[in-house]
Amino acid sequence: TMLLGKVVQPACRLSKLPPPGACRHFWGWLNAVFNKVDYERIEAVGPDRAASEWLLRCGALVRYRGYQKWQQDYNGLPTGPLGKYKIEAINATESCIMYRGFDYLDGLEHVTEIKLQKCIYIQDECLQRLSETKNLQKSLLQLRIISCGNVTDKGIIALHRLTNLEYLYLSDLPGIREKEMTVRVLQQALPNLELELDLE
Repeated sequence: TMLLGKVVQPACRLSKLPPPGACRHFWGWLNAVFNKVDYERIEAVGPDRAASEWLLRCGALVRYRGYQKWQQDYNGLPTGPLGKYKIEAINATESCIMYRGFDYLDGLEHVTEIKLQKCIYIQDECLQRLSETKNLQKSLLQLRIISCGNVTDKGIIALHRLTNLEYLYLSDLPGIREKEMTVRVLQQALPNLELELDLE
């Protein structure tokens, strides 16, 4: 009976709920794994295909140049000649993209639109990294940042390096505390920028 008691006891422990925060820790770890950059994959399939895989793995959507439909199914990623499908737009609503995956953006030459909405891992460093990406400085025309609670004035001001940006929409960003100053800095750096704000 002693042996049975030892065997049964751990099984009973397994039926208990995990401690608070354990699931959150697991998902945080998994999301970090999803964002790990595979440089060999970028080399093998090209930057647009590798970035598509990263974005869809993280729950984002992509749209390719010349296509109207948003690609959301990882298993339905189009196949074809290497380099045929060029990412033109990224919708990262409620995705788990994070800073460590942003190297995937470096090789993208045709991205004109990005939407970051309810992205819990997007913070100032991500926006700084985005604005330092040479190809995005040339191609990005529209950027929407909505309900990303870790973004502050510092991250928004960093966007002044996106010299071809034509439209910026900012909404529900409680981390922005110096709205007037931030807007002034952006407008001075990017006089042709249309800036739409829905901030407290």
